[in-house]
Amino acid sequence: MERHNLLHEFPEYQEKIHQLKVSDHHFRKLFDEYHELEHRIHNINTGEEVVIDEFAHELKAKLLHLKDGIYQYLNK
Repeated sequence: MERHNLLHEFPEYQEKIHQLKVSDHHFRKLFDEYHELEHRIHNINTGEEVVIDEFAHELKAKLLHLKDGIYQYLNK
């Protein structure tokens, strides 16, 4: 399964992501939450963690919501 970390998702913002991670507490919180959720979804997709389908869909929806919020943050 392919990973979907933020640097993979937004390669054009690599430098800005790094700058915001070290200088903006709110962005760092969003980044960490995205990273943890992406890791959990990867574990579900590879069978390392088993959950019911509805919960997996909720996690994926939350990840997309976070990704959208981070993208808006990067475009400020």
